[in-house]
Amino acid sequence: MKFFFPDSQDQVSPTFDFRNEEYSPHRVRQRDDKYAHEVLAKRPYHGILVSKAIVDGSVRGSGKYTMPQRERLHRLGVQKYFRLPNGVTTLGDCGAFNYIDETEPPYSVPDVVDFYERCGFDEGVSVDHVIFHYDRDATESTVDPKWAERRRITLKYARDFLDEVDKRERPIVPVGAAQGWSPASYADSVHQLEEMGYRRIALGGMVPLRTGDILDCLYEIDKVRGNAELHLLGITRVGTIEEFAALGVTSFDSTSPFRQSFMDDKNNYHTADGAYMAIRVPQVDGNPSLKRKVLAGEVSQAEAKRLERETLRLLRAYDEGDAKASLEKVLNVLRDYEQLVEGDKLDPKRKGAKKSRISKYEMLLQEKPWKTCNCGLCSKLGIEIAVFRGTERNKSRGFHNLAVFAAKIQHIGRAPSQENQ
Repeated sequence: MKFFFPDSQDQVSPTFDFRNEEYSPHRVRQRDDKYAHEVLAKRPYHGILVSKAIVDGSVRGSGKYTMPQRERLHRLGVQKYFRLPNGVTTLGDCGAFNYIDETEPPYSVPDVVDFYERCGFDEGVSVDHVIFHYDRDATESTVDPKWAERRRITLKYARDFLDEVDKRERPIVPVGAAQGWSPASYADSVHQLEEMGYRRIALGGMVPLRTGDILDCLYEIDKVRGNAELHLLGITRVGTIEEFAALGVTSFDSTSPFRQSFMDDKNNYHTADGAYMAIRVPQVDGNPSLKRKVLAGEVSQAEAKRLERETLRLLRAYDEGDAKASLEKVLNVLRDYEQLVEGDKLDPKRKGAKKSRISKYEMLLQEKPWKTCNCGLCSKLGIEIAVFRGTERNKSRGFHNLAVFAAKIQHIGRAPSQENQ
């Protein structure tokens, strides 16, 4: 089973000064910042996925690449731009979620193949149109006509895409996009794509589906699928990956392990056995809620800054084994800072009051999982990686989560003889 990591310009700065919260004045982001495969001890993914919409923009906006970054990607090609080691597969797609409100995709087939060819991708997904609807019993004649039309458009573009790829001098592996609203419609899409000649097929539009619905579709597809390999777009579902593999899925992509480091409120520092809650130390000048309290005169800015500095100082001292920074002292200052930042939300008399995070922090601080982690970042950053604060710490923790995720899935889809190699 191969894992592809979708690019969204996520990097970390190896020279970031955590104590002073400063970047090097000479830092050039694309040149100096590092991708996950450059800072982790082991490569955390088998490939990367880059969407045209992220690079070139679409009807929803200009994308996440600046003009110089876009020109550099087009000039160097995807392999050199991302400084990829040998063996990492590059997969391009259109980023259909970025034009979900359009009646037709905003890209022509030649434009998309030009993008794939110019950037030097190994594989490219045909142009598709996402279907945001699921009804397992609906047929072509009973489903909403606009969803049936999106499937028809996707299949037409797939046929044109294959013809366009065949014309080009630089071959890429064509990956046919399959859309559907039910197990039967997905199965029919896969069948038609195989009939066209596709040997790699990407199943799109499944992100909102429950795991059981995805499995229903895969079982139905398996009844008609020949030798085509399946790719799941945007799907993780760790507990079901082995079953996915048995049904023809050979690869998938997802940002979930990375994004959980700053999007998940509770389980944002992952380990092989579970997850911990990272320690929130919000920045006085960067936390909107705290800034409003300061401006309203509810909180003293001087006291807030003092507590912020003292919290970080004690956390670092505790991590370094300083006897003066006992666990009790660290928890007390964390409790004081939490009360200052979120005191009103923690009031048990308030409807929907939040629970204090201190007991979760205590578990993390007692275990110190970063001390025994071999991801390559934890040993370098120490407790900083377990602090929920600012993009550098949060993205570094996200890269750590990728390493943990990669270790969990490394055996899936291998023959028994391969597992010992």
